[in-house]
Amino acid sequence: MNETVFSFRTATEILFGRGSARDSARRIRAFGSRILLVHGANAARAAWLVADLNRQDTDLLCLHVEGEPALPALEPWLEAARVHRPDVVVSLGGGAVLDAGKAIAGLLRSGRPVIDHLEVVGSGLPLEETPLPFIAIPTTAGTGAEVTRNAVIGVPEHHRKVSLRDPAMLARLAIVDPALTDHAPKALTRDCGLDALTQLIEPYISNAANRISDALVRGALPDGINAFVTLMQGEDQAARDDLAFASLCGGLALANAGLGVVHGLAGPLGGLMDAPHGAICGALLVPGLLANRAAVEDAGIRQRIDEVFGLIGKALGVSAEQAPEAFTEFLHAHGLRSLTALGFTPEHFHEAAVMAESASSMKTNPVALSRKVLLSILEQAA
Repeated sequence: MNETVFSFRTATEILFGRGSARDSARRIRAFGSRILLVHGANAARAAWLVADLNRQDTDLLCLHVEGEPALPALEPWLEAARVHRPDVVVSLGGGAVLDAGKAIAGLLRSGRPVIDHLEVVGSGLPLEETPLPFIAIPTTAGTGAEVTRNAVIGVPEHHRKVSLRDPAMLARLAIVDPALTDHAPKALTRDCGLDALTQLIEPYISNAANRISDALVRGALPDGINAFVTLMQGEDQAARDDLAFASLCGGLALANAGLGVVHGLAGPLGGLMDAPHGAICGALLVPGLLANRAAVEDAGIRQRIDEVFGLIGKALGVSAEQAPEAFTEFLHAHGLRSLTALGFTPEHFHEAAVMAESASSMKTNPVALSRKVLLSILEQAA
């Protein structure tokens, strides 16, 4: 952790702030007239951008994404995109929509089967051709996918979610407008917010943490936790701004410092059963932190975990020692379900623990955890 030499990569440009999306169409048009717009299942939510782009004299193709992108759906999307021959790919939506657009932009010029580029279940080969320019406009505060270099793809045949990853997949432009997240449903805000917080916390205790990722986390985590607590109790514009910033910083941090056991287990669980990723992360967060604290020998990491619990405790009005239990109770009081309530069984736990041992996120967990410990985390989250 905190190595003297490190690298840091991110999107070419990040435009952040309330109202920043109003100029999206003009910024997109600068990349060319042939545009592929990827949006969520509800086309009405993208109507404003479609109208703005049509006024910019563009040749526009819209693709809608239902649920998280999976390999069987990705192939037809690529076929449609190749027929359209876009100059730029734009994603407007949550993390799944951003990942879908990022994958299309990355693979459109590839002559290889998609599986060749996927980690774990494929060969993990780097992209051979430069991706199309990709523009990300998130409408949720959660994944930070607008500034990450990977796209998570479901592979039903293997019951797994794995990454398509390449530094060239970083967005040319990320437009993060917190106003696009205003009045999101509470359950969506909760699940996405828990993903955002986890993606700040895990890079902070990662074995690949560096001075830039540390600065991002320290600058965003306290306000991010407070914003999350506030939004669970009611709509608040300032809290939306802070949570969007926390999500952005989490994406920046994880893309350069990695994740850990929570995502190492959440990925396999999400591949085994269709459940919200953020909800899985929320159920695993406290057990994962406690397991790392018990196993790690590095006093600095233990101090950071205690620091995290101190921030959570401060937001909830309790001590750091009381924070794990208080946060768990707070989440359940606001509708977060346990893994068992989400439908997972002991058989799922065993499969997830086995698969987690080869998950990319586990490579940057601060300490190697045995399968027995992984199972204990899952059982506590159950």
